[in-house]
Amino acid sequence: MTETVPRAQPGVGALKPLVTTVFVPAAIFGIGQGAGAPIMAVTARDLGASITVAGLIVALGGLGAVLGDLPAGRIVSRFGERRSIIGGSALGATGVVICLFAATPWVLGIGALLTGLANAVWGLARQSYLAETVPLSLRARAMSSFAAMWRLGFFLGPLIGAGVILMMGTRGGFLVQLVGVVLAGALMARVSDPPRTVDASGGEHRLVTLTDILGRHRAPLSTLGIGSLLMGAARASREAVLPLWALHLGLDAAQVSVIFGVGAAVDLLCSYPAGHIMDRYGRRLVAVPSLTVIGVSYLLLPLSTGALGLTAVAVVMGIGNGLGNGVIMTLGADIAPPDERAEFLAAWRLTHDTGMFGGPLAIGVLAAAVPLGWAFAVLGATSFAGAAVMHRYIPRYSPSVAAQADRGRSG
Repeated sequence: MTETVPRAQPGVGALKPLVTTVFVPAAIFGIGQGAGAPIMAVTARDLGASITVAGLIVALGGLGAVLGDLPAGRIVSRFGERRSIIGGSALGATGVVICLFAATPWVLGIGALLTGLANAVWGLARQSYLAETVPLSLRARAMSSFAAMWRLGFFLGPLIGAGVILMMGTRGGFLVQLVGVVLAGALMARVSDPPRTVDASGGEHRLVTLTDILGRHRAPLSTLGIGSLLMGAARASREAVLPLWALHLGLDAAQVSVIFGVGAAVDLLCSYPAGHIMDRYGRRLVAVPSLTVIGVSYLLLPLSTGALGLTAVAVVMGIGNGLGNGVIMTLGADIAPPDERAEFLAAWRLTHDTGMFGGPLAIGVLAAAVPLGWAFAVLGATSFAGAAVMHRYIPRYSPSVAAQADRGRSG
């Protein structure tokens, strides 16, 4: 089995029109997410939540994404990317406002849930737009650049958040997140929708149900989809374990934000090279090392005993996450059928987002039963299992097949 990845590649200048309409708004959105992520668990603890409950509240953001994925596919298919972005941004702003003024842990959890729902719509709309408009031979770099800009924001967000936290208290991070959500949504709402797919009879794009998608695409969703789920669990758990271990070590919210920022900087540096490697040599060459390095970082985490050691682990995590930058979005775009792209990508994103929900949830549950160090070991094993699945099911790159695909597209 071989992977269709073109070798002949148009210049990266073809991506320039996306800078102000997609990439910059992604960075702004990432600033908001980066400012809010490290303080969710800290705020929950400030409100009296146990470590277990704090982990569950972080997991609610992932649950919101899981619950929102399938409706997001129908929303984007029916209303288009632009209107979906507007609605998702409004919902996300509402969720952040709830987090900003929450008086109990569970009200905070409701805010986290709503932001997750909004992120599902936001993410699917942008992925669908890029898959529709970017040439195949630049697809991985487009997806990686999009994710890289988000990571740039996620790097700047904790640093900006740390300054606001010092002036306003822990919830200053949510204020930065609110501004990021609103501004990014306003900028991205300027983008026109690509032409919608029509069927052979010339009618409008018909409604495709989840049952249709699962029936037609069972093989990739039950093989690569498992790898996507495990990668989601490995990635999302970072946002829970770093703050919780930092609290265990006695660090404060501002220090946690700075540590997040350092890890995000390393993550960012690995992002664009990952896209270039995927376009030239295939997707497997980044997916497998990414999960392997993330797994190693989880095993190293219990060995850190202070801010310096935790920062070192965050750097390793950043390397692992950056290596896999854009791989899930690229794989989804590779296998999505053009005539039902949004609905398929919704099901594909559901696999990854289920993992993103399950990872932090598992941390919360395991923390109630075993020491945190054992929970980290489970996450390490999960990451290694994901690497094995990706190695088995991502097709091997073949220059001959790639060249044939290029000729087919140009013809």
